Amino acid sequence: MKKIMLFFSLCMLLVLTACGNETSKDSIEVIKFADAGWDSIRLHNSIAQTIIEEGYGYETEVTSGTTAATMQSLEKGDINVYMEVWTDNIKDVYEKAIESGNIMKVATNFADNAQGLYVPTYVIEGDAERGIEPIAPDLKTVQDLEKYPEIFQDPEDSSKGRVVGAPSSWVVSEYLGTKLETYGLDEQYNYLAPGSDSAIVADLAGAYKKGEPWVGYYWSPTWVTASYDLTLLEDAPYDEAKWNESKGTEFPPNDVVIAVHKDLPTQAKDVVDFLSKYETSNDLTESALDYMQENDVEADEAAIWWMKEYEDIWTAWVSEEVAEKVKASLK
Repeated sequence: MKKIMLFFSLCMLLVLTACGNETSKDSIEVIKFADAGWDSIRLHNSIAQTIIEEGYGYETEVTSGTTAATMQSLEKGDINVYMEVWTDNIKDVYEKAIESGNIMKVATNFADNAQGLYVPTYVIEGDAERGIEPIAPDLKTVQDLEKYPEIFQDPEDSSKGRVVGAPSSWVVSEYLGTKLETYGLDEQYNYLAPGSDSAIVADLAGAYKKGEPWVGYYWSPTWVTASYDLTLLEDAPYDEAKWNESKGTEFPPNDVVIAVHKDLPTQAKDVVDFLSKYETSNDLTESALDYMQENDVEADEAAIWWMKEYEDIWTAWVSEEVAEKVKASLK
């Protein structure tokens, strides 16, 4: 009899566990966001988290990691929302994830972005107020860098110039290395892949403060491109076949989308409805990132400032009832 009762209890436990797992696919208490390591994704996370927590009553968390790791977590459902998927930077990974049905695009956050190799504008045009003369007046394109390796001299190798690239953990870093090889610039320049975004900024800021030449990778929207007078070097017009073969064109047009795990529409339809209306721009994002830098605040504080400053934007994404709840929390 004891064996029968034990067997019955185990069966019931298995049934309850199965039911519990099934229920977890239909409901959610904590919505997890991806932080892949840059300020704008942290800003958009904070804006969305504030609206979701205050307006819809869900708890939220953030999971940090590389682009590859966080995308993998989104596919598995360990992360629920990705506020900035730079689709063409990870085209193969993104398209496979979409095709598998494990993730879904719900909106385009912004599409008017740019990325590539930048130089401080004073390198080309000079800066009379700072007493800086132009030292590379004919520098217009990436290919033109072949004329100026001595200007962008590598401080650790005087025989070559130096291009500051993207962090080695970013897919873009590989693209940049290939681009330099395609243009033959690897013979004249060393490619430096910093350990982090902050390392790029520190290197740029140090050169900019001294009025020294600098060339390296960056992108917009960022507080860096909003705060510093930089010029994006031109490149050959984008051609998909040529880009896939050699990276010998400008970067592809990049829709920066909001993606969610496949189960979220069932677990939190109201949240997905809100996210489907979420839309900003390069300028709107940079305004918050600039505020973040100038006031030395974190992304969550910048998000609150932005939501007060651009109330007409975000309130259009939600119902009046939700908007009132969120506005009350910002006071």
